[in-house]
Amino acid sequence: MTTLAGFPDRPVRVNAVLDAPLSRWLWLVKWILVIPHYVVLLFLWIGFVAVSVVAFFAILFTERYPRALFDFNLGVLRWSWRVAYYSYGALGTDRYPPFSLREEPDYPARLDIAYPEHLSRGLVLVKWWLLAIPHYIVIGFFLGGYHLGWWDGGLVAVLAVIAAVIMAFTEKYPTSLFDLILGLNRWVLRVAAYAALMTDSYPPFRLDMGGTEPAAPAEPR
Repeated sequence: MTTLAGFPDRPVRVNAVLDAPLSRWLWLVKWILVIPHYVVLLFLWIGFVAVSVVAFFAILFTERYPRALFDFNLGVLRWSWRVAYYSYGALGTDRYPPFSLREEPDYPARLDIAYPEHLSRGLVLVKWWLLAIPHYIVIGFFLGGYHLGWWDGGLVAVLAVIAAVIMAFTEKYPTSLFDLILGLNRWVLRVAAYAALMTDSYPPFRLDMGGTEPAAPAEPR
């Protein structure tokens, strides 16, 4: 189990490894291949919303996010991130995503959110709608439409398809595009965790690009 003490500087950590080689043409049919995942995720995201409502009241009265509820919502976000990474959220792997809420350390797309021992009662009233509004505007441009609990049709999907077309002709996924796509996804996942009340750490307005979560800046001597 991950606690806040594990990485207090960055409670939401997104990492991904670009698989190689990647199929030059599989990306054309991945929208069909992920349909079973979309069906399951539809119900999981309904549960995600219901769990978030219960967690809201739990935090309001106890200042704690019930661990079982936290783990469920983290599992939904992990599942969604793996599906997005396989499909048009990145097209970074051809390994089919597992049907799992658990952490899958062998899968190339990973998400960790530190479990908070304490959450603010005051922030829980405003952070998911008022404080997050500027981020909603930004990630709305990144994601475009919202479909079955995940994103499609925005800048992220467009860049992923451009990378796939380039790869189809060159057999190489452009590293610069991959780093940018991961930065955009990292921004979205940080906002998702904040809006779902899973952390009080306000998401930064920056692109931390690359497949590996950046290390915290060194403290000045």
